[in-house]
Amino acid sequence: MKIVNIKEVESRAVDISGAYKVNKQIPISAEDGTPAYSMRVFTLEPNGYTPYHSHNYEQLNYVIEGYGIIVDKDGNERPLKEGDFALVMPNEYHQYKNISDNTNFVFICVVPKQYE
Repeated sequence: MKIVNIKEVESRAVDISGAYKVNKQIPISAEDGTPAYSMRVFTLEPNGYTPYHSHNYEQLNYVIEGYGIIVDKDGNERPLKEGDFALVMPNEYHQYKNISDNTNFVFICVVPKQYE
């Protein structure tokens, strides 16, 4: 069993093309012996965003703080706020954006462990 507080988990800037003001924490991963999934926490600082991308696995999200939007495969911007869940299917294009000028947009992202 593992119990960890998010405040104890190292935060690293996401340094990939198309990411702006994004930080990632990994509280649970394959290194912990999880049999199926890794759990990541992304923090998008004010006006931050992830790349518009897709991948060949599902992604489960839960917004824990703030609000923003997710851009879907058709380019539609759909609102997300604290307490919302989102499912991104394999190969579905998507992007997260923080539309606030002064608050963070924080969400949990669960993926199959082999893709962390």
